[in-house]
Amino acid sequence: MNKQELITALADNTGMFKAAAGKFVEAFIDTVADALEKGDKVQIIGFGTFETRERNGRYATNPKTGEKVWVESKVSPAFKPGKALKDSINK
Repeated sequence: MNKQELITALADNTGMFKAAAGKFVEAFIDTVADALEKGDKVQIIGFGTFETRERNGRYATNPKTGEKVWVESKVSPAFKPGKALKDSINK
């Protein structure tokens, strides 16, 4: 499911117009991104948690040349599914 399909499904399930559902999806994405940029977690009980994780610097190998390259440490977004979501998928 892509973003447009999500907007359509949300509009169909709630009776919203697609434009309103699109604004809602955009606002949700922006809000979660802003929270992650600040280092906060976004926890939705029953669904999961959006958070950031620190990835340490490391040496990696360039597959074309075989040369070792240093990859800087960075912060990556992550999603940890909640128990209710896992259970609903694994019925």
